[in-house]
Amino acid sequence: MEYMSQEGYDKLVAELHELESVELPKVREAISEARDKGDLSENFEYHAAKREQARLLGRIRFKQRVLEHARVIDMSRLGSDKVGLLSKVEMTNLRNNARMTYTIASPHEANLREGKISIQSPIAQALLNKKVGDEVEVRVPIGIQKFRIERISL
Repeated sequence: MEYMSQEGYDKLVAELHELESVELPKVREAISEARDKGDLSENFEYHAAKREQARLLGRIRFKQRVLEHARVIDMSRLGSDKVGLLSKVEMTNLRNNARMTYTIASPHEANLREGKISIQSPIAQALLNKKVGDEVEVRVPIGIQKFRIERISL
């Protein structure tokens, strides 16, 4: 089961719709055009289009499976007293006093540019079920980092 926000679910549905209604018909058209050019055994365009079709169908199946097992979280039932999925956590790196804010998201919604980290990441795992004022140690690629939770919101 995959828990996610309504926003993440809607985005995934839109991506799937785009793949099925726009991208796949383009690839099928490219296959048809390449097929019309004759001998398929040495037709590079045909083989490239078939590979692209296989890649797209794989992505479509993957997104369909995710949506099939997705459960949208009711934000009104979440509390902001402990860190959990969809919590926005403001914290301080105790080594350099840098402040950072991350939202704990499902792996399919994670996007570091948007400040969303996967619930499966080491930082999110260390933060889960912690409260404001708690300090956590996290093993990251550059070593062990210490953070203090300053604020939790939704």
